[in-house]
Amino acid sequence: MKIVVIGHGMVGHKFLEQLHELGLAQADVTVLCEEPRPAYDRVHLSEFFAGKTADDLSLVEPGFFERTGFTLRLGARAVAIERRNHTVTTADGEVLHYDKLVLATGSVPFVPPVPGRERPHCFVYRTIENLEAMQASGAKSRTGVVVGGGLLGLECAKALRDLGLETHVVEFAPRLMTVQVDDGGGRVLKDKIEALGVHVHTSRNTVEITDGAMARHRMVFADGTHLEADMIVFSAGIRPQDALARQCALAIGPRGGVAIDEHCRTSDRNVYAIGECASWNDQTFGLVAPGYDMARVAARHIAGDAGASFGGADMSTKLKLMGVDVASIGDAQGRTPHCRNYQYIDERKQIYKKIVVSDDGKRLLGAVLVGDAAEYGTLLQMALNGIVLPEEPEFLILPSSDGKAKPGLGVDALPDGAQICSCNSVSKGQICAAVGDGVCTIADMKACTKAGATCGGCVPLVTQVMKAEMAKRGMAVNNHVCEHFPYSRQELYHLVRVGQIKSFGDLLAQHGKGLGCDICKPLAASIFASCWNEFVLKRELASLQDSNDYYLGNIQKDGTYSVVPRMPGGEVTPDGLIAVGQVAKKYGLYTKVTGGARVDMFGARLEQLPLIWEELIAAGFESGHAYGKSLRTVKSCVGSTWCRYGVQDSVGLAVELENRYKGLRAPHKIKFGVSGCTRECAEAQGKDVGVIATEKGWNLYVCGNGGMKPRHAELLASDLDKEQLVRLIDRFLMFYVRTADRLQRTSTWREGLEGGLDYLKDVLLHDSLRLADELEQQMQHVVDTYQCEWKTAVTDPAVRQRFRTFVNSSQGDQRIMFVQERGQIRPARPEERTGTAAVAEPA
Repeated sequence: MKIVVIGHGMVGHKFLEQLHELGLAQADVTVLCEEPRPAYDRVHLSEFFAGKTADDLSLVEPGFFERTGFTLRLGARAVAIERRNHTVTTADGEVLHYDKLVLATGSVPFVPPVPGRERPHCFVYRTIENLEAMQASGAKSRTGVVVGGGLLGLECAKALRDLGLETHVVEFAPRLMTVQVDDGGGRVLKDKIEALGVHVHTSRNTVEITDGAMARHRMVFADGTHLEADMIVFSAGIRPQDALARQCALAIGPRGGVAIDEHCRTSDRNVYAIGECASWNDQTFGLVAPGYDMARVAARHIAGDAGASFGGADMSTKLKLMGVDVASIGDAQGRTPHCRNYQYIDERKQIYKKIVVSDDGKRLLGAVLVGDAAEYGTLLQMALNGIVLPEEPEFLILPSSDGKAKPGLGVDALPDGAQICSCNSVSKGQICAAVGDGVCTIADMKACTKAGATCGGCVPLVTQVMKAEMAKRGMAVNNHVCEHFPYSRQELYHLVRVGQIKSFGDLLAQHGKGLGCDICKPLAASIFASCWNEFVLKRELASLQDSNDYYLGNIQKDGTYSVVPRMPGGEVTPDGLIAVGQVAKKYGLYTKVTGGARVDMFGARLEQLPLIWEELIAAGFESGHAYGKSLRTVKSCVGSTWCRYGVQDSVGLAVELENRYKGLRAPHKIKFGVSGCTRECAEAQGKDVGVIATEKGWNLYVCGNGGMKPRHAELLASDLDKEQLVRLIDRFLMFYVRTADRLQRTSTWREGLEGGLDYLKDVLLHDSLRLADELEQQMQHVVDTYQCEWKTAVTDPAVRQRFRTFVNSSQGDQRIMFVQERGQIRPARPEERTGTAAVAEPA
């Protein structure tokens, strides 16, 4: 079977994924993609201006086309379809035969027929090429206007604001997002958008665009007023891309779009249409979830499943536009005859909520949420599944401060067929089945079922369903640290912080039971260090530490220890290098330069550690904390000081950052990277905290990991000055310290964070939890109370006494033996311990 797919956007690629999953290995599939790159995520297109690249937005897994055998042709535009001969002709004259043809041509932006719309520096907002052109124009502009106040228009406004432009939104209708929200919601949304610094102009009809007096353009409105801007972007809606269908005389819907039946077939039974270009039952769908559903139906039907059918789609949606929650469910406008409305407005907090219920008060018909969409998951499931409303449905949206409990929706009330993830059509039953197969984390659930993997809006509900099913099956769903404390690490942290608890005995007496164990003791030690930053080998704290922290060094496989002096930012003087070399030579230590730009020395016996560190401290070095769950290194390139490509002083910043955070204890080790330009020589985007220089300042990336499960760091904020950067890093690190689980890296912490990066930005950038000052103060306490642990240890006789192999002798462990290799020592293997090459003492 020869299948030709015209279009390789989000929906077109979903169709290919479905074909592959259905095992159509015998199909000869050719994909014609008009754009110069494979499918990418248009839902998150505005993140291109926040630092994401085309590769970051790509939806195509590496090796997908090689594995499937499908053929992708980029820059290949189809210009004609000949249905009688079953052929498609491309712009370069090639003719392709098909048995089945799939139209996934998407949509085109609607540009109002305004004179002057084709002037230079006027754009549409649709493709990465559009965004690249906007970016180039934005670099030469001060002000920008978006024509259109719908979903895409507000996304585009965010993009212009991210470019640093004074941003305006011009909307013909009397309110923003006319399809999704009502008048009340529109007023609150307008206020919130304007509070973010974006100027909103509603009820404006643009009649022409001419030369401006103070800017490139002047937009003249029908009421005689005008607005000047250097750059104009049209984002006034979309129209189905049905030109090919019209050319080959396929049936067209009354409002455009290729007419399809329940199997996504057009009027020609060998031609299918899916996504925004399709018209089902006289409706077109501009969201990705219905398009994905059509892609699944078309693939199954082509594969021989005659029962595969598309029955329309729920157009409910939850979005975050410039940090503002907006959600719309069902009949949001309240157009159903005899329906009832319940509204809640908080003008101080700028929150608007409305539910639309049936005349008998038993069914939820629709809802609008602006400013706070916490109830979206509950309300959506009530509407989709016809769940009977409580007697007082208004309490579904009213705050609970009046003393009445807010009625919730237990996930047990949902039928197995309830659709939890609309983007990927995942039902409650599928999530429960995945739990039965052993899936018990959100990350694994996304990988297994794809629930929550596209827009992420359903993740809270997915989590509830997963945990409820785990409890039913008798699986452990608590996150208690151990049998001695019925609390999570986060809960223990808050108990310690709020209760001013500074000893394990007090913590155990107040909140635990038993004597403690090897899990809760080091955990408590870490929390005490994060909160109070006292010397870790203080008498009442020392016994809580694990071996590495107790001896302030990583214990190696042969029983020796590593010695790692701190070299902030990888910077070290020649005298410092000489001192390190002399110490290594004197004590016969193996030396190696690490990936974090430090010198590791291996092979130190326990009793040698204080002697070695005395010499290093005298040479100006401090503990490198290589043994602790703490800040390890801040890697940097040479930056603008030496490199001809560098735009900022990466070494200077790296040194400052490492010196600021060097005493911080955390749930797991932390690594930084600082790059002086986008060439990224310090590999900052593979670090827990990554900083990359721009000509305007610094971009901050977080939650990367180059370890066992590599994760690309995500852009948190752009073009920061140094003060802003440090303040944000303070908040990020302390928020991680207080909320992460035991031994959880920032990367896995971020993966499990409900609300994802948007939530993290709300907390850190917009201070949604009102914690910013507190987090900064807590970090400053850590900075102010820093001490070099080794300096304290070598000057305290009682602590020095611990660094002995034998209680009653200062003699070292003679079982430790080394052999020479490549001019250095290494531990002797068992078969070498009786050989003449083995040496018990260092050279």
